[in-house]
Amino acid sequence: MAGCEELVESGGAEEMPRVVAALAGILERVAERNDAAELSAVAASAFRTTTKPGISVRAYMARIARFAGCSPACYVVAHVYLDRLLRRGRRLALAVDSYSVHRLLITAVLAAVKFMDDICYNNAYFAKVGGISLAEMNYLEVDFLFGVGFDLNVAPETFADYCAVLQSELLCAEAPPPPPLRLQHCCLSDDDAGAGCSAQQQLAA
Repeated sequence: MAGCEELVESGGAEEMPRVVAALAGILERVAERNDAAELSAVAASAFRTTTKPGISVRAYMARIARFAGCSPACYVVAHVYLDRLLRRGRRLALAVDSYSVHRLLITAVLAAVKFMDDICYNNAYFAKVGGISLAEMNYLEVDFLFGVGFDLNVAPETFADYCAVLQSELLCAEAPPPPPLRLQHCCLSDDDAGAGCSAQQQLAA
């Protein structure tokens, strides 16, 4: 559980919490992949907008983390809820892409905060944070709860599993880039060409 504790530690005043950065990375990648797939079978949903929001997933998550005031563990639970919603929503062809990710995210965090934290802001406040109306926030919350079948409890083992996924995301994101490949120059002269052919023959042997 040490990885979980490190993951859900709050960052500094100007630093995005590690768990928020990890979840943002996962959702960005999934949305980009589904955007590229140009899914044609996606059904109409309350979570889908007609135009792409003008704010990136990472910036949107940073805004939520800054203003929502929820515990870092809520983002792990929000990840669990999103997976549950998408598994149950396969028959409805619900997908995470640039048209749906923002609304799915603010609603999942709202549900997680209400279940996890003793004190939280109301729907009107979350609507302002998410850039939607209160009526939309209320409707999305109800739709989300029915979508997950009101299955909001998260067992410690499940929480640890999702922590591990988010931790892996962070490790991948923080890993140094591979060194650039050095260009292999060949056949600069006839002698070089002959040496290259000889080496190839040795390798083949």
